[in-house]
Amino acid sequence: MHLAYPAVLAALLFCVGLYGVLARRNAILVLMSVELMLNAVNLNLVAFDVWLRDALHAGQALTLFTIAIAAAEIGIGLAIVLMVYRNRGTSDVDRLRDTAEARHGADETDEKAEAAA
Repeated sequence: MHLAYPAVLAALLFCVGLYGVLARRNAILVLMSVELMLNAVNLNLVAFDVWLRDALHAGQALTLFTIAIAAAEIGIGLAIVLMVYRNRGTSDVDRLRDTAEARHGADETDEKAEAAA
């Protein structure tokens, strides 16, 4: 097996995931794109492990570790997205950023008003 085939496939998967992270506005789709990027890394780890014929199979061990970390990340990330959706009514990343900046400015205005009084 040539190393080029899985490496090119992993590069394409990583690029698609990176595009999803940069272009998407929905937080759940951003999390799915991060998962796609992690799976591309896993594919590279296993491909290089097979290509190098490592006796300890370190690439496969790291892949299992990455899968466990990704599962925890998705669980916590999905819980945060659901809580934000319940509180704000949207999971649009750009809109959430705008409300956070507007709230930060309102906090400074409230502090100035309290200091003046």
